[in-house]
Amino acid sequence: MACKDRKIRSSKVGIGIISFAHGHVNAYCNQLAGFDDAELVICWDNNQKRGECAAERIGIPYTPYVEKVMTHPEVDAVIVTCETNRHPEMVITAASNGKDILCQKPMALSLPDCDRMIEAVEKNGVRFMMAHQMREDPANQKMKQLIDSGQLGRIGLLRRRHCIPVLFNQGFITGDSRWHIDPEKNMGMFMDDASHATDFIHWMLGKPVSVMAEIDNVLTDVAPDDTGIAIYRFAEGTMAILINTSVTLAGENTTEIYGDQGVAIQNYGDGPSTSIARPENAVALKLYRDGDSAWQDLGISIPDNHGERIAGIPRAWIDHLKNDIPPSSDAYDGRVAVEMVLGAYASAKSGQRINFPL
Repeated sequence: MACKDRKIRSSKVGIGIISFAHGHVNAYCNQLAGFDDAELVICWDNNQKRGECAAERIGIPYTPYVEKVMTHPEVDAVIVTCETNRHPEMVITAASNGKDILCQKPMALSLPDCDRMIEAVEKNGVRFMMAHQMREDPANQKMKQLIDSGQLGRIGLLRRRHCIPVLFNQGFITGDSRWHIDPEKNMGMFMDDASHATDFIHWMLGKPVSVMAEIDNVLTDVAPDDTGIAIYRFAEGTMAILINTSVTLAGENTTEIYGDQGVAIQNYGDGPSTSIARPENAVALKLYRDGDSAWQDLGISIPDNHGERIAGIPRAWIDHLKNDIPPSSDAYDGRVAVEMVLGAYASAKSGQRINFPL
């Protein structure tokens, strides 16, 4: 996505925060506060108490008026971490005020809204990056390298389990985070969390041509859905299975990639699998190549918790802004991730295979 010539006002990127509704923003702020080339300037939240508490914790001013962040002369870029249904409004306003943007996933709840956001970004020549932290994960980057280099050969099947336990957490359901289970603000938990996995699959394999899915409440009834399974097909015949639930207490095996020349297996790649004790000889990513006598440990470290991967977003974003390098995930990637989720919902509702584009 091309940008007009843009310059950061000083050696530090001035950053404004648009809401603390999404919890990932706290990890972003913690990282940014320690950077010597970025500066947190001001924040807004429609929940005044939440905004004031966050501002005090971070040590920046809070304003109850979002336009003060959008027009602040020392703000070069904003982080949009409000409720998902407000992403289009905030991104379009930020772009029209010439602010670069980091947008929390999912990009939006409809493709027309994604298109409006893309139009605003392109029209105003601002930089835009999606907060798809799976692209900043060393194990995921290695799997991408294995596929792109041909070491696995032709890929027949990829399976990704990407899960969280939040619907077992009463605080998540009743606290400030309860907007996640509001169908108007976030559609459903599959939209909320599987958008990470759809971006992962798109990044690894390209755009699919069809999907078949089941999405429903299986273990709870507090959200529009708690469990989903989607099977994506690709033009060359490859299949990708996405497993996403918000009611997973524990896990281990996270990703499997099967090719005709090699196989890669990832363990400990999501929240439930990094949050409990594991064997001392646990392996994050291993490779088997046709003709080998044993699995090869690829030497990737296992994070102590999934928050370490979330915390990888700020450095990649600031490097994108400062060094004018492509973002790890742009607005078009955000749109594809949403389209893949919407296709899965359409399939689950109709009981039929759904073809892309929608």
